[in-house]
Amino acid sequence: MITKHKNAGNRILFAVLVVLAAIFLIPILLVFMNSFKSRLYISSAPFALPNKETMVGFENYINGLTSSGFFLSFLRSLFITIVSVLLIIVCTAMTSWFIVRVKNKFTSALYYIFAFSMIVPFQMVMYTMTYIVNVMNFDNVLGINFVYLGFGAGLAVFMFSGFVKAVPLEIEEAAEIDGCNPLQTFFMVVFPVLKPTAITVAILNAMWIWNDYLLPYLVLGTDDKTVPVAIQIAMQGAYGATDYGGFMAMLVLAIIPIIIFYLCSQKYIIKGVVSGAVKG
Repeated sequence: MITKHKNAGNRILFAVLVVLAAIFLIPILLVFMNSFKSRLYISSAPFALPNKETMVGFENYINGLTSSGFFLSFLRSLFITIVSVLLIIVCTAMTSWFIVRVKNKFTSALYYIFAFSMIVPFQMVMYTMTYIVNVMNFDNVLGINFVYLGFGAGLAVFMFSGFVKAVPLEIEEAAEIDGCNPLQTFFMVVFPVLKPTAITVAILNAMWIWNDYLLPYLVLGTDDKTVPVAIQIAMQGAYGATDYGGFMAMLVLAIIPIIIFYLCSQKYIIKGVVSGAVKG
């Protein structure tokens, strides 16, 4: 009897998960499908499959690539995402290790400051942030990486701190006995153990930075466009007209890299989230 109820519950749970998966996947499938249709038919029949009359092949992709400067924006977004994610992982992992191992009032206050930063809305600080960034000359492709480091540090420190607490102190002491200095101990002993959490932090921040529109628009403006900014500006025509075909095509190209990165790293994300949250 218990087995029957358990099987029924599993079927219901599976059905709910299928429905939720469909809800999340349908918008992506609609974007992909409409990227091959003429822009006139995207507005009039957005849910219809492409046919001989509505199909334009790769014309939308060609128009989008040529009108938006997508290739340069893609390289710029790729550079910013990679550098920012690396900065966040290395700097916050070292900070978390310091906070956990050096227990005093300063490190406790530092931890709570990072934790508090997670709940502060970006809109609350964006005008002040823009002024400070301009004063410090961080309003360029290199400087924006440090801005992302500041905004991404809160969640990363929170997750890394929880995982570092589970790292046995004995292996660090053994490394010190073998002659390792603190930097060698961290990078050769501690950091490899943090791999699951590091990959989870990388995935979360890569998705955020790659898709971010507001921060690059405020800091870099329209001179050094990232992919979201380039798509938004290039697809807007005169008198409010929008090239929805090119818009859909560029969205598909923008989605592909982050999906590939996620699929290659997905086996680590749940392990990293659980280790960082539960043990913290």
